[in-house]
Amino acid sequence: MKLSNELFFAQVESLLSTGEEVEILVKGHSMTPLMLSGKDVAILRSATDADIKVGAVVLFRYRGAHVLHRIEKIEGDRITFAGDGNYKIKEVATRQDIVAVMVAVKRSSGRRVECSGKSWRWQSRAWLTLPAFARRVILGIRRRLIA
Repeated sequence: MKLSNELFFAQVESLLSTGEEVEILVKGHSMTPLMLSGKDVAILRSATDADIKVGAVVLFRYRGAHVLHRIEKIEGDRITFAGDGNYKIKEVATRQDIVAVMVAVKRSSGRRVECSGKSWRWQSRAWLTLPAFARRVILGIRRRLIA
């Protein structure tokens, strides 16, 4: 049985509202290379005001869909998001659109990587420090090697 995204994310939001952690399989390549489509699982919990900060990866509502991207900039209630693998596309939404914060990533090996841990923070910082041009080249090479 296939569940529509609308029903799936309604259930995700319902579970999050009870304080449950929710695991969702990463789909799409916008968070590459730190998260791999069809392999990594994002572990989410309901977001608090303290979680809404630059660099956090959050699940948010955007144009009728749910998106898992990193907070790039906060200007009052207006928040700009971008996927790690997106060097041009950005989304803008409000604090009220944020559904959850990613607290960990479960790798295909089953290993859990905490977002508050040194490994995740170092990898994120290293990737995001690279200029957009360098990230674009690395992603292009990676796509060609995997294809």
